[in-house]
Amino acid sequence: MKITADNKLKKIIVVGDRVLIKPKKQNDKTASGLYLPPGVQEKEKIQSGYIIKVGPGYPIPHPVEEEDMWKGKEESIKYLPLQAQEGDLAIFLQKGAVEVLYENEKYFIVPQASILMLEREEDL
Repeated sequence: MKITADNKLKKIIVVGDRVLIKPKKQNDKTASGLYLPPGVQEKEKIQSGYIIKVGPGYPIPHPVEEEDMWKGKEESIKYLPLQAQEGDLAIFLQKGAVEVLYENEKYFIVPQASILMLEREEDL
């Protein structure tokens, strides 16, 4: 399968309680009309962006019963899903985020614990 602009992120799997966020374009001008260089905005402690992909969530440990320990059956991992959903606008702490460059575009990988607020188009 060839990677195109439409499907380039389909091969990415976000792990655990993390989300992949595309940063929102920041305004380079302050309310008073002062233009800010790009480096100033990137050093802000709080960032915002749109959630592109969401990990499966927090793994839930299985209760182990004595009779099950010897059965040797395959256990499927269960997860507690994240509150964040694809398409949400996330306000997050820059300190908890890891910046990555994929296909010449900047993204952040952010643990759900670093997300301060979500804005969702549909009613909650």
